[in-house]
Amino acid sequence: MIRTVMIRTMRTLAALGSSLLLLVPAACSLGGEDEDARTTADALAAGLTAKKLDDVPFRDTDPTDAYAAVIDGLGDAPVEVSAADPELDGDAGSVSLTWTWDISGNEWTYRSRAQLAKDGEDWQVVWDPSVVEPSLEDGEVIEVDTLYPERGAIVGPHDTPIVVRRDVVKLGLDKSTLTKEQELVSARAIAKVLDIDVASFVERVRATGEKAFVQALVLRRQDAANLPPTYGENKGAVAIPATLPLAPTKEFAAPILGSVGEATAELIEKSEGRLRAGDLTGLSGLQSRYDEQLAGTSGVQVEAVKGKGTERELFSTEPVNAEDLHLTLDTDLQLKAEQILSQTTPASAIVALDPQTGKILAAASGPGSKGLNTATYGQYAPGSTFKVVTALALLRNGLTPDSTVPCTATLSVDGKSFKNYDDYPASHVGDIPFRDAFAQSCNTAFIAERERLGKDDLAEAAAALGLGADHDLGFPAYFGQVPEAATETEKAADQIGQGKVLASPMAMAAVAASVRSGHTVLPKLIVGHDVDQVEPEVPLTDAEAGQLRALMRGVVTDGSGSFLAGIPGEVMAKTGTAEYGTGDPLPTHTWMIASTDELAVAVFVETGQSGSATAGPLLERLLTER
Repeated sequence: MIRTVMIRTMRTLAALGSSLLLLVPAACSLGGEDEDARTTADALAAGLTAKKLDDVPFRDTDPTDAYAAVIDGLGDAPVEVSAADPELDGDAGSVSLTWTWDISGNEWTYRSRAQLAKDGEDWQVVWDPSVVEPSLEDGEVIEVDTLYPERGAIVGPHDTPIVVRRDVVKLGLDKSTLTKEQELVSARAIAKVLDIDVASFVERVRATGEKAFVQALVLRRQDAANLPPTYGENKGAVAIPATLPLAPTKEFAAPILGSVGEATAELIEKSEGRLRAGDLTGLSGLQSRYDEQLAGTSGVQVEAVKGKGTERELFSTEPVNAEDLHLTLDTDLQLKAEQILSQTTPASAIVALDPQTGKILAAASGPGSKGLNTATYGQYAPGSTFKVVTALALLRNGLTPDSTVPCTATLSVDGKSFKNYDDYPASHVGDIPFRDAFAQSCNTAFIAERERLGKDDLAEAAAALGLGADHDLGFPAYFGQVPEAATETEKAADQIGQGKVLASPMAMAAVAASVRSGHTVLPKLIVGHDVDQVEPEVPLTDAEAGQLRALMRGVVTDGSGSFLAGIPGEVMAKTGTAEYGTGDPLPTHTWMIASTDELAVAVFVETGQSGSATAGPLLERLLTER
């Protein structure tokens, strides 16, 4: 009985095995069909991503041009398309597609579905606009509008407006109603009236489309009121009201603030997708360095469009508001400083700091600087204003204000002859107190004491007064240099702020502020830009600061800065000149630094007579007219 059951069981298993063998070929056939459809779906996803459909099998049509037309409005926006597993039903099927667009940093993700059809042994895609976006119909295309945030303002203390949107007038040529011949005639005439380069403007007119507006010049609204009447007599000449982010005046801290304009091709490339053609962006200065903060983040609105008035929204993101940039500049004081420098022909600068906090209240570069940032980044020999630093080094090495020093008419060092400035008072030549040598600015007395100083003493004194130690202040700032002297002659020149010693007006204002406050003052302009101050190796002491204040006060009461004696308060100052260049006599940089309880100021004029005669009157005006 058992043997009969075993035989029956074996026969049953054998029969079942035969059935399984018959089923295997059918299962392989179905797997191959799935794989073929999967291959077609993957080819579709890859082609849509690459925006090239050459390798995608389509049924009955080549949708290459249709696809390009639908997505043309998305420009160069990259897209990633992935395909799910196809769903098949006989000779038909479909595949779900996941689309992820990157539109100026805004991610747009959605799903669409493509229909599949079998042609013989091959699976093909059935084209329809809904493959690109599920709601698209025949004739609809996708377009994108950028939603711009309001650009952030640059403001001073108490949110006083510095750079805000101000009314302007855009002047230029509207080509839409002109013939080619009229365009060129008007272009030449407009350029001449506006005093811009004729050839350049004509070339831009030639290069633009038939109905373009070609901008020639942008004027503040008040300046446009003085436009010559002949401007409007030219065919196609237009004046378009607009607004732009502008400072109170064209000159206002211009080298520091920088400018705003349309993004250049170079800036667009460097932005890694943040900027597009036509975007307003910072081109220089603070506007450029803090552009991402001031620009905010643009939003987008994606629409399906079929002719005018048939737009419907597919996707949108709101723009993110920009953040204002807060500065320490005192608007009134900056305007006053620029007014004072307005008639100064050489490069020039006025820098005013709060002597306690280091806040930059004014940083003006004159018209002779020709757009360069002389105020905070100029690099010049500081001349006798540097004697404040030398005095500190000498005081640290045994000299006192009452020490007697030799002030001779000339002094020779290794064959190099040094002398005092041309109108140095003869009554102060000879053995005089160091305080007198400082007040009268006797070069030979300072050079004669050079043997007191070691190789690092001058640099350490400079650092204690805020000169020579670099910091990233968030804007172009030059702190100066006091390198080790290579020769005795160079050491002698360094003593009086020449040789290889360099400083900016900002750095010399910091020297005046450090003496006034009794501690090393670090200039500040950008509110919220925290800087770890590099502490000097030998900090300024209260006693040293007191001695320096007395020496600088003596310049006003008994020395070359006596013209400031009538200004209320305890004004302290130091004048300076520094020879440079070639000629006989050599031209001179002229300087003056001073401080009151409220201000520490440096005034610089690249070429002048002397510190007291050239820079002095400018400083006096700032202190008395502010």
